[in-house]
Amino acid sequence: MQKAKKIWGIVSTVLVSIVVIAAVFLLGSRLMGYRVFNIVSGSMAPEYNIGDLIYVQEVDPATVKVNDVITFILNEDIVIATHRVVRIDAEKQHFYTKGDVNDTEDANPVHFNNLVGIPTFKIPKLGYVSDFVQNPPGMYITIAVVVILIIFAFAPDFVKKPAVPEPAEAGERVPTAEEQSAIDENARLKEELEKLKAQLAQEQEAE
Repeated sequence: MQKAKKIWGIVSTVLVSIVVIAAVFLLGSRLMGYRVFNIVSGSMAPEYNIGDLIYVQEVDPATVKVNDVITFILNEDIVIATHRVVRIDAEKQHFYTKGDVNDTEDANPVHFNNLVGIPTFKIPKLGYVSDFVQNPPGMYITIAVVVILIIFAFAPDFVKKPAVPEPAEAGERVPTAEEQSAIDENARLKEELEKLKAQLAQEQEAE
């Protein structure tokens, strides 16, 4: 039983650690100035494949060059896209973009104001996890699993077994608190009496 509890403790701790690490990659990156997006189409394969998670860093539009891959707001519905810049019209502040596997440029240019940033790195296939944990019902399942894991991992540390007194030997009765106090007092008095006898004996020898 103890061995099973130990194994479960290790497993649950590992699972909780994995969840925490995933949360850092998915959410903690925002604290470092990155925005995270999931690739949902194959227009930029093989550089960015469906299910890849890309980390996008905000940049000044003036620093973007032809052949850079940019992430931008595609339309009024706030759809986000990631394509390669093929032309730039600095006067009109427009980027012209195209998916690597597409034969033609995107229908509409991207205004500088709609630039989100430039992808700096990716984690392959983590986008599937991101999509699952950020949308129902996966979000609710993930929260429930994390709570259960935390309970099973740490609850035993807060539950202490009551102290069990040492069993008395066969035929021996454990004294009550009052009886034990009387026994201790008798022992103390006996010790004082022995000291007094020894002192009287020393005084008699001295005479």
